[in-house]
Amino acid sequence: MSSLLHECMTKATIAEGDQRKYGPSWVTARRASLKVFDDRLECGDWRVDYHEIKNAVLYSFRTIFLRVPGYILTIETDARTYHFGLNGWGQFWNGSLPFQAKREKGKLRLSVVSIIARVVLVVSIGYLLWQLLTDRS
Repeated sequence: MSSLLHECMTKATIAEGDQRKYGPSWVTARRASLKVFDDRLECGDWRVDYHEIKNAVLYSFRTIFLRVPGYILTIETDARTYHFGLNGWGQFWNGSLPFQAKREKGKLRLSVVSIIARVVLVVSIGYLLWQLLTDRS
């Protein structure tokens, strides 16, 4: 019988390629509990047995604006590539993991969609402030 080692909330997606950027795949990502057992990972109805893992990378970063620590765990199997967004509070992800994982540090990049959304947000807030200030005059 396997034992539960750690449980935390995650945003998770199945996608090929590098997902270490802000973008639309994270907006629609699954929000669920990630359970780390001594023989497998579970996230909702997803199950990844450690013997199925071809490659695992634990990518640590700090967010662009508030410098909040976080991780993206990428797990590659023959069938799928899973990406788990994890918050950086707590010590579990800093310690020894029950599966082999390469550790990398870096920054999250901004996708084109993310940049456009931020520009629209800033322009909208600026416009609302301008309207508020000109209405008082």
